Amino acid sequence: MSLGSFIKKQFIDVIQWNEDVDGVLAWRFPMQDFEIQNGGILIVRESQVAVFVNEGQVADVFGPGTHKLTTQTLPVLTNLKNWDKLFQSPFKSDVYFFSTRVQTGRKWGTPQPITIRDKDFDMIRVRAFGIYSYRVADPRKFFTEISGTREAYTRDQVEDQLRGILMATMATSLGASQLPFLDMAANQALMAQQVKGDLGAAFARYGIGLDEFNVASVSLPEELQAALDERISAGMKGSLSAEKMGGFTQFQVASSIPLAAQNEGGIAGLGAGVGAGMAVGQAMAQGLSGAFAQPQAPAAAGAAAAPAAESIEDRLAKLKGLLDKGLISQADYDGTKAELLKKLIG
Repeated sequence: MSLGSFIKKQFIDVIQWNEDVDGVLAWRFPMQDFEIQNGGILIVRESQVAVFVNEGQVADVFGPGTHKLTTQTLPVLTNLKNWDKLFQSPFKSDVYFFSTRVQTGRKWGTPQPITIRDKDFDMIRVRAFGIYSYRVADPRKFFTEISGTREAYTRDQVEDQLRGILMATMATSLGASQLPFLDMAANQALMAQQVKGDLGAAFARYGIGLDEFNVASVSLPEELQAALDERISAGMKGSLSAEKMGGFTQFQVASSIPLAAQNEGGIAGLGAGVGAGMAVGQAMAQGLSGAFAQPQAPAAAGAAAAPAAESIEDRLAKLKGLLDKGLISQADYDGTKAELLKKLIG
């Protein structure tokens, strides 16, 4: 090397990272053709770690503090370069800084529903959303598994990879937990605890520590939610005794009342004219009244059983009871009442 070239050669005396750009997790110190002065100073701030890399191999790692760079403080690098203890010349090495600050308030979600087995509803697809926080916990693993030799590695880049890990881990942990969907929705903290344990282990393989993991909402796709509502409704129908509701037929009649109210003319609009509307109204009143009717005493031996005619006054009283219980609307009550009164007074 000529004397002019030696004079032009520049040496680095201080190595540090000011973190002047937010969202950067790994940053390579710009070496170019510079060399590090033996005895130079390395400044590592709180929430930082500095890593010396020799030809792609992680050598020495420094935590927060001010470090003087000598062969004594760089034992691994000294061994890799076969330096003796009297080495005094400048040297070259790649230096990477890593931010170990907790990255808070990071949002996660399932763009596509996750399909899992459910002991109540067989196969279902679940959507979930929430917030998590993480940090670089092991710079060695983070460098070798994710960031590599890039000049800078940002939070957005690492979260693109974490998103896939998160979705795969959630599908596995939720499927293996056998936690019913209804329990997930009712106790989101329980779901978060189940997923966090498995997710923390998955993140650790890449040198990332999972700090917090919260579930804000758990839901089904619209079509599955509609099917679940139908199934819950069917379960309610099956659980009602004959004494309470008169069986499934009476429940179907009660369910048809709000649908009839949406037609022009209310309940009477279901038929052609007042006569047909009256017939439908009577059918509904009789069907629902069966749920509240008192059991009839057995007929005497030899006597012919004759159906007892129900008075209009009794029908009006039971119709009022249905209104008070919220089984029919005020408009349905008024319309049917008017027809019954019209029949009563002619």
